[in-house]
Amino acid sequence: MNEGSTLTMTECTSLQFVSPFAFEAMQKVDVVRLASLSDPELRLLLPCLVRMALCAPADQSQSWAQDKKLILRLLSGVEAVNSIVALLSVDFHALEQDASKEQQLRHKLGGGTGESILVSQLQHGLTLEFEHSDSPRRLRLVLSELLAIMNKVSESSGEFFFKSSELFESPVYLEEAADVLCILQAELPSLLPIVDVAEALLHVRNGSWFLCLLVANVPDSFNEVCRGLIKNGERQDEESVGGRRRTDALRFLCKMNPSQALKVRGMVVEECHLPGLGVALTLDHTKNEVSEDGVTDLVCFVSGLLLGTNAKVRTWFGTFIRNGQQRKRETSSSVLWQMRRQLLLELMGILPTVRSTRIVEEADVEIEPNVSVYSGLKEEHVVKASALLRLYCALMGIAGLKPTEEEAEQLLQLMTSRPPATPAGVRFVSLSFCMLLAFSTLVSTPEQEQLMVVWLSWMIKEEAYFESTSGVSASFGEMLLLVAMYFHSNQLSAIIDLVCSTLGMKIVIKPSSLSRMKTIFTQEIFTEQVVTAHAVRVPVTSNLSANITGFLPIHCIYQLLRSRSFTKHKVSIKDWIYRQLCETSTPLHPQLLPLIDVYINSVLTPASKSNPEATNQPVTEQEILNIFQGVTGSDNVRLTQRFSITAQLLVLYYILSYEEALLANTKTLAAMQRKPKSYSSSLMDQIPIKFLIRQAQGLQQELGGLHSALLRLLATNYPHLCIVDDWICEEEITGTDALLRRMLLTNNAKSHSPEQLQEAFSGVPVSHTQVMQILEHLTLLSASELIPYAEVLTSNMNQLLNSGVPRRILQRVNKLWMVLNTVMPRRLWVMTANALQPSIKFVRQQKYTQNDLMIDPLIVLRCDQRVHRCPPLMDITLHMLNGYLLASKAYLSAHLKETAEQDRPSQNNTLGLVGQTDGPEVTREELKNALLAAQDSAAVQILLEICLPTEEEKEKGIHPDSLLRNTQSVITTSTPNQGMEEGEDNLLCNLREVQCLICCLLHQMYIADPNIAKLVHFQGYPCELLPLTVAGIPSMHICLDFIPELIAQPELEKQIFAIQLLSHLCIQYALPKSLSVARLAVNVMGTLLTVLTQAKRYAFFMPTLPSLVSFCRAFPPLYEDIMSLLIQIGQVCASDVATQTRDIDPIITRLQHIKEKPSRWSGLCKDLSYKNGSRDNGSMDPDVQLCHCIENTIIEIINMSVSGI
Repeated sequence: MNEGSTLTMTECTSLQFVSPFAFEAMQKVDVVRLASLSDPELRLLLPCLVRMALCAPADQSQSWAQDKKLILRLLSGVEAVNSIVALLSVDFHALEQDASKEQQLRHKLGGGTGESILVSQLQHGLTLEFEHSDSPRRLRLVLSELLAIMNKVSESSGEFFFKSSELFESPVYLEEAADVLCILQAELPSLLPIVDVAEALLHVRNGSWFLCLLVANVPDSFNEVCRGLIKNGERQDEESVGGRRRTDALRFLCKMNPSQALKVRGMVVEECHLPGLGVALTLDHTKNEVSEDGVTDLVCFVSGLLLGTNAKVRTWFGTFIRNGQQRKRETSSSVLWQMRRQLLLELMGILPTVRSTRIVEEADVEIEPNVSVYSGLKEEHVVKASALLRLYCALMGIAGLKPTEEEAEQLLQLMTSRPPATPAGVRFVSLSFCMLLAFSTLVSTPEQEQLMVVWLSWMIKEEAYFESTSGVSASFGEMLLLVAMYFHSNQLSAIIDLVCSTLGMKIVIKPSSLSRMKTIFTQEIFTEQVVTAHAVRVPVTSNLSANITGFLPIHCIYQLLRSRSFTKHKVSIKDWIYRQLCETSTPLHPQLLPLIDVYINSVLTPASKSNPEATNQPVTEQEILNIFQGVTGSDNVRLTQRFSITAQLLVLYYILSYEEALLANTKTLAAMQRKPKSYSSSLMDQIPIKFLIRQAQGLQQELGGLHSALLRLLATNYPHLCIVDDWICEEEITGTDALLRRMLLTNNAKSHSPEQLQEAFSGVPVSHTQVMQILEHLTLLSASELIPYAEVLTSNMNQLLNSGVPRRILQRVNKLWMVLNTVMPRRLWVMTANALQPSIKFVRQQKYTQNDLMIDPLIVLRCDQRVHRCPPLMDITLHMLNGYLLASKAYLSAHLKETAEQDRPSQNNTLGLVGQTDGPEVTREELKNALLAAQDSAAVQILLEICLPTEEEKEKGIHPDSLLRNTQSVITTSTPNQGMEEGEDNLLCNLREVQCLICCLLHQMYIADPNIAKLVHFQGYPCELLPLTVAGIPSMHICLDFIPELIAQPELEKQIFAIQLLSHLCIQYALPKSLSVARLAVNVMGTLLTVLTQAKRYAFFMPTLPSLVSFCRAFPPLYEDIMSLLIQIGQVCASDVATQTRDIDPIITRLQHIKEKPSRWSGLCKDLSYKNGSRDNGSMDPDVQLCHCIENTIIEIINMSVSGI
């Protein structure tokens, strides 16, 4: 290998190559430049020029004719032209045929060196034969030799070999042999493809020279030849003789045509072959090329290979570096050695005044304060220095380069130099610092370590100056703090991630290599107390957003909060966090939410159990109110807002998260005998939560996960602000209709003030026009613009209850209220509840607060009775009721968590259960659930009572189930006009509309908690409401689940109510489940017949017998069982009345006949029932009345069945 390597480097040194000037002249066929060439240079290009002069040209222009004359004149004085002309006179067709036959023969013989068709038996050596031969024979000799090499190359399977050939080695005949080679390739291109010829020439001595002459005479083939050589090349060229020869040949070609050197280098990277060639071409052609920022092409090229996105290229070049280091032969001939030397020279060229690692004593520095021992890095060199540092990081970290002592020394000198205070200088210091962390082996001696410590101290001292002068928010000061904190908390993996992120590359750093740096940081430079004290003094980042990248003060504070350093050293961080939250903007920085979470944890949870007071201070209520100043109740919300919406949303997130965490940690805090202060309810009332959430909804993309986090907290702590109806209403308010309304908005609508609205309401008893006009205009305003009108609207609601107020005004007030409900629900509810109180003379009305209404939601229903018959205002009242019921649940749950641990000792002592700590808490939970159930059921009962008609309405003939009956009569009556009038009259009444609103709310409550439905029906309510509830509440079908349990109750009233409820459910839901429950009810009625006394029998069966008709109507299969039950009841009643036996027996007999032959009695049923009713109406005996009721029931069943048939 050594012999081949020496041969490669020295074989062509004495030969003359084609110059770049001559090659460019050939490419452009510049006759003038060709004429200026010397005879030796011209001699190399004769084959192409002679062919050009003799062959018929394709270009018939006058200019080419003149150029051709100049070429002929140029060739006329050259003696070697005659021999080339003779070569061109040969019959190349015959020569090609013989060459093809010889190739076939060689193929048959297996590539052996037998007889040759091209050349007969040689009597002398190849060189003498070439000398004595004429032109045809010379062509045959060279062709035969070349074909033999090409065949051997094709059979070598990629293994390199060196072919000794007199013809290509004799210095006397090199030029003649080159002439023959060029003529052969030009005349026989199909037999001798130029890429194959180039590949063959690599295996002979002087192959690079022959290749350059061949390409120079066919200049258009340059790129083709280069690509072919690279494609067939080795992945690692310095590992073999063949690779080095190929690299040298391509280098010679690129020296001949330097303009294509970078293109050839691109081919090298594209194919991932011959990495040494890529570096060599860079060293040969772009060593002195410098970009605008001073970075050389060598640095850019190698950095691009190692730091690019192509993993294949990175691995390929990294292997080249590693293999190059493993070879013992690391001489100046190695491309890797040349590259390292050049990089070192560049590094040394930008170093400040070269200094040793000897550290000047501090006393010496103080003597001459104006003279710096550490001269600074020049500003024009900073970018190049940063590029060199990243390159060396990539070489060592990715490619595994092991620096020499000289390289390590110079690198350390560069890293510890002091750049100017510019953004590039900040970047350089950050890179230097991370490189020291990543490659601590660069610091090997105590002197070097001391140099590093002095430089780090300089970084700390100059950090503030750099940040103020350079104008960069994320400076190296934050990185120093962050690394110091990571070292203190032993988070070495975080340091490694930080280093890789700053350097912009993924390198392997062993945690053990950071041990010395950890000692220096934690004991010499940054003690934990210094870190904490310094962090608080760091200014907050102005307008912090996700657009500001890098390592910021917020990262440092976050890590210190996690490690509890502030509480440990009693340093207050509250003011810094508050200032940073105020200085935020969109898009939201991803570190803000984790910072708030860890800050809340540090406020609530002590750093250690031994010191429960070691916590941070929470943000004060006044500071929180300052953030929200001007958000609500202002005419111009946007102008009066001092802080950004981002700051307000973050503080809202802080408050909600704080309260949730406080409740979640109640037990832990009580065990530590700590009770952190909770924020007051008055503070929460002043924060426009819903308004802020609505603002956040439109900024979801810019707020990241803040909007979803706020929704989660709301759903947990403020469920009354997450009502589904409200979200649907908001979609309507903020959708396309809202845009159309804004287009219709006129100046008149904007000019109405709250005072004008108040004046208009004052004139309502006389005129409604002005109020109507203003309200219509207000409907075009957005929700936030309506906020100033909220108080006027709510305070005048009581006036709208007077008779004569147009329905349109009420509807507009309802609509405006719903719009305001999307931005200020809690405040609006309190104002509305107070405004709708009953107006009693000489009695001062109580002003309820938000807390009062959450504790007792039923206050909402203690409003003016006229509201119960005003559907638009009743809709508002029901909305508030639903919200406060949800709020009450959340309030009681929170209260239970807050007071659980405080009440536990007293309860334990009272109950005498000292060891059973779970008992009282279970009881408290049960009491809370019982209170909520009682509250919900009371609300439902009050609402059902509202559905009943008042005495005045009863006098007018309105009944609770009148609508249901009238609706049916519209369909079944024989006089449709009269029925329609009655139905419409009841359908359009206020009571009916209120009933529909109440049924909708009850349906939602039953679906949300089916236990409410069960509790209400176990309590019972007037049976007159059953037709309304069953028909108007879609979720009433759930009652089928618990009716068997209700029937099994011992109270007779509950059993009656259950059967009546079931009869209506069977008509509404004729399901298999209803049939089974109905059959159970019939069986229960049969059982009760045998056990009830006479009085109870009458009280039970009189109201329940009509239900049997509904059972038969819904389920005809029950006909037989029900008829049998009715006969049994009649028989029992008859047996108990001895004095009226004669009267009763005919009835029983008649009932038996009716049951056996119902068709005969169907026409007479109505008459009989009438006669019996008139005859026995005066009878007061319960059994007699019950018997007649049975007869009427049977007759009704028969009529129903016959008419159905």
